Formats: sequence, structure tokens, C-alpha cells
Amino acid sequence: MGKKNDRCPLQAECEKQCGFFGRELDCPYYNANAREGYEIDDQEERRRAQWREAEEAEFSARMGQATHPAQRTIETITEDILDAQRRGGEAILTIGRCLIEAKEMLSHGEWLPWLNEKVSYSDRTARRFMQMYRQLSNRPALANLGASKALALLALPEKDRDEFLEENNVVDMTTRQLEQAIKDRDEARKAAETAKADAKAAEQARAKMEADMKVVNATLEAAKAEKEQADREAARLEQELAELKKRPVDVAVEAVVDQEAIERAREEAVAEMQAKLDKAREAKKKADEKRREAESALELAQAQLKDAERDRKNAVLTSDEDMAMFKAFFQQAQATANQMRGLLLKLRGRPDQAAAQGAEKALKALAEAIGRCAD
Repeated sequence: MGKKNDRCPLQAECEKQCGFFGRELDCPYYNANAREGYEIDDQEERRRAQWREAEEAEFSARMGQATHPAQRTIETITEDILDAQRRGGEAILTIGRCLIEAKEMLSHGEWLPWLNEKVSYSDRTARRFMQMYRQLSNRPALANLGASKALALLALPEKDRDEFLEENNVVDMTTRQLEQAIKDRDEARKAAETAKADAKAAEQARAKMEADMKVVNATLEAAKAEKEQADREAARLEQELAELKKRPVDVAVEAVVDQEAIERAREEAVAEMQAKLDKAREAKKKADEKRREAESALELAQAQLKDAERDRKNAVLTSDEDMAMFKAFFQQAQATANQMRGLLLKLRGRPDQAAAQGAEKALKALAEAIGRCAD
């Protein structure tokens, strides 16, 4: 488990316990979302170093591919980029490739002025295009999505990108819908991770409560036994006291001529027995209190164990990533359905009912389609 990372400016957005302190660039969220004003200097230096290494490796590979590569000028490359900007779509790969080529060609200190003056890109934007080329050059279909969607997809870890594309119709999504789908996926995974931790904690709590229950049961049994013993002792002393009050004084006492001494002896014996009885009754009272406390503790422990078991089951259920995604989509669908219902009511208020009837027909068809999902 990580902890709050006070040096990361994206901590408030991420809202995760950070496990990347001092190496934030390795964090997928920081890597994809760091921007001007929300950067960590040493990590951005790492990023630039990685870019330089990748560019140098690519340059070396290019040099080894052809003995006599075709000579291109910076003017030709600039024109190719400007033409690609006008075309859009899969031209993002052309832009990325040309930017890599230009960076290799330009001398030290020429790169940033050329970007700004000739192709109107910031250094960060240029590096994004180069990153898209490196990661999407073998996926031209993705390049056809355009720069905005391609950039959104780059926010996903490469190992998760194919799975996301299989599960979502990215082609028909707007950029905003794609970003929302990625956000929903990340939130569902975050919820699943949290739920897994909660499930583990709930299981540990349940195990502890079961152990506590054994202790409480043992305490209750001991309290019951103590009360029974106190009851018997009190009953015995009460009987002895009653018999003492009825019984004449012992022979040794009866032999005494002084009647007052006889009475005093009797009173002393009764007082002594009464003191023992009072003590026994107090012990009985305390034993009864212990029993009631133990019974209350047992009742509380049983309720807590029941709650812990419920929490554990809920946590196990929500730790299922597929169920977490289903819940997120279901809640979205509910919100969308409520919005469509509100619009339908507005349409029904119009004098011309054609639009309302069309909306009703569409909603019924949607309901049937959703119903078939459960078949």
C-alpha cells in the first residue's frame, strides 16, 4: 500500500494512495496527465532523457537500414508536416514520423525555434505526436481516429489498450465519450482495487470477531457458573440463618444461668450468619451483573459478526472488476434514461406530437434491445 504523495501536483485528481514516490513518471496517471503547471521537475527530466534515448536508438536503427538513404531537406519535411496538418486523420503518423526526422536533422538549439516558427507546435505537443508514431505506427486503423482520440488512447497502459479497444466501439465514439469511457474504466478498476482491500480487511475483521466470540462465550459460561455457585451459597446461608433463629442455644450456652448472656450469644450468632448471608447476596448480585454483561457482549459480538460477514460479501462482490464496470455502466444508463424521460415529457407538451411519438418509438426499441441483453 502507498501513501499520500505531497510532492505530486496531480494527487488531488488521482486520489490514490501513491506507490510511486520519487519515481512518479512510472505512474500511468502522472505519465499521461502531467501538463504545464502540474509537473515534477526531476520526473520531467527523466521523461526528456527517455525521449532522447528513444530518439537516439531510432536514429541508429534508421542509419543501419539503408546505406544510401534518400536525402531530404528540412524544408521538405516542414512542407510534409503542414500538408499532414491540413489532411488530419491518419496524417498524425506522418506528423510524428516527420517530427522525428526533423529532430534528427536539426542542430542543437534549432529544434524549439523551428517547432514554433514553422509548424506551430510546442515541445510537448511535438513529443506527443512522436510518441503516437512510435506506439501506433503498426496500428494505422487507430491513427484514423484522429489526434484527439489517439492521444486519449495513449493515456491507457499499452498492455491494456487492445483489451479496451475490443470492449469499446471507439470508432463511433466522440472524443468526449472516449475520455469518459476511459475515466469510467479507471474508476471501476480503482473501485475494484479498493474493494479488494476492503474485502481483505473485512475477512480479517470477521476472523478477529470469531476469536472474540469464543472469548465472550467462555466469559459468559464462567459468569453463569459463578452465578449458580453464588445462588447455591446464598440459598444455603439463608436456610442456615432461618434454622439458627429457630434453634435453641447450644448446650454450653444453656448451662449459663445469666439469661442476658444467652440472648447476646444468640444475637451474635444471628448477626454473624446475617453478615455471611449479606456477603453471599452481594456476590450473587455481582455474579448476575457479570452474566448480564457477558450476555450483552455476546449479543453485540453476534451483531458485529453478522455485519462483518455482510461487509465481506459486499466487498468480495464489488472487488470483481467486471461487476464494478457493470455497475458504472448501469448507473450511467439510469442517469441517461432519466434525462431522456425528461426530454420526452417536454416533447409531449408540444402541440405537434410527431416528435414525441418518434421519441416514444425510439425509447421502446431501446428498451427491447436492452431486454434482449438479458436473454
